[in-house]
Amino acid sequence: MGTPERLAQHLFSERAASYTTSPTHADPKILARVVELAAPRPVERAIDIATGTGHTALALAPNVASVIGTDLTTRMLEEARRLRDARLLRNARFLRADAHRIPFPDRSFDIVTCRRAAHHFSNIDRALGEMKRLLQPGGRLVIDDRSGPEDDAIDEIMNRLDRWHDPSHVRQYRPSEWRRMLDRAGLSAEVVEPYLQHRPVTSLTDGAAAEDVQHIRETLDRLPPVQREFFDLREVDGGLHLNHWYVLILARFQ
Repeated sequence: MGTPERLAQHLFSERAASYTTSPTHADPKILARVVELAAPRPVERAIDIATGTGHTALALAPNVASVIGTDLTTRMLEEARRLRDARLLRNARFLRADAHRIPFPDRSFDIVTCRRAAHHFSNIDRALGEMKRLLQPGGRLVIDDRSGPEDDAIDEIMNRLDRWHDPSHVRQYRPSEWRRMLDRAGLSAEVVEPYLQHRPVTSLTDGAAAEDVQHIRETLDRLPPVQREFFDLREVDGGLHLNHWYVLILARFQ
């Protein structure tokens, strides 16, 4: 088995097109909140780390002087460029880079964003250090990512489910963990905003190996009543749904 980064490259090369049309990744409400927290100005430069198919970078593009999206997976970047060209956004460009080693000088950007990606990073402290390094004094870091509740058992189960769904998954962090990690990185957390989405179980099983799908379904079937209630595990429109936890973060480099 390779590193999370190698696993992510393999997996997301196969899934790139689905991320272009994914309702979750293209969610206009969440993208609008990311832009709102970033508070972009027309003279500013932005970078979106682990951009995937570019949804966040392209949401920022109309509001800044320039935006760069970086990602490890070539197929994802190809999809991002296709979306950019379709929207006629000339101030966005995309390049291949590892989130732990971004090839730009210190203090190059006013805004750094990272959406639905940090749970894949093999060294989250190093990645956050890179994000801080890239920021101008007073610059804003906005993160949107999968998260977990402040409950040990549910946190462990949710991370296990996500590893079966995606073997490149490292960890989704609780809000309290994010506060500690940002503090270690020398970043001041101004907003830590948890939110829930009630999603179909197929969001975990689609694309997963048959053995992992079985693990996911067996784990959910065995949940005791109190945990089923925590997950809000129930039928919606003929399909089983459960809670997924997320967090939106605004941090600043003083």
